[in-house]
Amino acid sequence: MKILMVSEDLPGTQIGGLGKHVVTLSNALLEQGHEVDIMGRSDRFHADSASEIGFRGRLLPGFGFERPGWKESQLGFFNPLKRPWFARRVARALLRVAGKYDVVHYHGHLPMAGRYVPEGVNFVQSRHDQGSECVIHLRFKQEHVCETRDVRDCAACIHPAPNGLRRTVSGLAVRRYRSETAESFARHKTVFVSDFLRRAFLRAVPDADLSRARVIHNFIRYSHLREHAAAPHEVRAGEVMLVGRIDSGKGFGEFLAQVQGWLPPHARVTIIGDGPLRPTLEAKYAGPQVRFLGWQPYDEVIRQSARSHVLVVPSVCEEACSTTVLEALALGKQCLALARGGTPELAAYQYYDGQLRLAETMPRLVERLVELLGRAPVTVPLPASFPMDVSSAIPRILDFYAE
Repeated sequence: MKILMVSEDLPGTQIGGLGKHVVTLSNALLEQGHEVDIMGRSDRFHADSASEIGFRGRLLPGFGFERPGWKESQLGFFNPLKRPWFARRVARALLRVAGKYDVVHYHGHLPMAGRYVPEGVNFVQSRHDQGSECVIHLRFKQEHVCETRDVRDCAACIHPAPNGLRRTVSGLAVRRYRSETAESFARHKTVFVSDFLRRAFLRAVPDADLSRARVIHNFIRYSHLREHAAAPHEVRAGEVMLVGRIDSGKGFGEFLAQVQGWLPPHARVTIIGDGPLRPTLEAKYAGPQVRFLGWQPYDEVIRQSARSHVLVVPSVCEEACSTTVLEALALGKQCLALARGGTPELAAYQYYDGQLRLAETMPRLVERLVELLGRAPVTVPLPASFPMDVSSAIPRILDFYAE
């Protein structure tokens, strides 16, 4: 097949989970003999953009996202015109070349983009987060999971004390956002990376037509992980690993506050990642038993994770389908996380009972961590294949393309 991937997260010097997902899928499809191009942001494009992100195919400059803020923060409300305007820009760019491809697969943050793509185009989009119904892509507000149903309440995510006008305008923006997204889902095929995301959208838009949607969980490059797996004698007892963006909702601060005084003497917490909360948390918690390594190359992340005793994914937000959890399971590591979002669905991919341990609260998660650190690390021989390897997902994706 001739496939065009589209994402505004690409290219870039340091790409996040969504961008890595696109590159992993695209490279795997190339290996299977398909023709794959990636279209991304023209304002980030340069001659070496493809090699910079690790893509072995052709990267196309498609659309610019200069000055994307539209002064929403200064004005204190979400603009009803902003996101549809950018969605149309993406749609226009892909439509210029769509006739050359069998399918166009969009991975991005503008779920209404399909509304501006004619029904005759074989257009598929993947939804990787709660951005289907939430304009900030994360149902998380004032350090708690957001459960509001009133679109006017969304104004509190753009202004600390919105007045009636700001509530009304933001409500109009969110209502239009969800309505156009529902139109896009009804018109074109949609992949949700967890059933949690599908159900979350239906809570926000109960009458949405999702008959053309499928749930296909995230995937990883298992062969690459297996190459970097640790031998049993290399695993360090007491090594607790956390990986991710150190930001609100990811739970690093909540975990570090809770774990103080609970770690046994032989234990050490290692945090890999960067983000806006790192300086504050590092100044407060770094010491003999807590170290911050900052951003690390992916191979180093795998190497460190494989040698750990246990991996902790402390997100207090509702993760859609955590790649970090999948990587921990694939490496045979015990993994601790909160029972939120799509994470409970991933227990289906355990090698052994209790590999993924879920807790309802952060105190209970820390209690379970202490229990695990009191035992020897679990090591298992890694099988030749893992059900969430990208090669296992591709047949389902190709089948969806061909529908």
